[in-house]
Amino acid sequence: MALKPELIEVLACPKCKTGVRVSKNGKAIVCDACRLVYEIKDDIPVMLIDEAKQVENTEEY
Repeated sequence: MALKPELIEVLACPKCKTGVRVSKNGKAIVCDACRLVYEIKDDIPVMLIDEAKQVENTEEY
């Protein structure tokens, strides 16, 4: 099951508090502002800064 658009609209990055988006493959939440990628496990976004993946460029996500 994909995340509902209503949920994405209210989610914010826990580090910088800006809006986030779903990755192109639907398996992660992406913060373009601080370049963090949060994994989605069992349809639940894991929005923990310590578990996020820091990336150089979010365009591929």
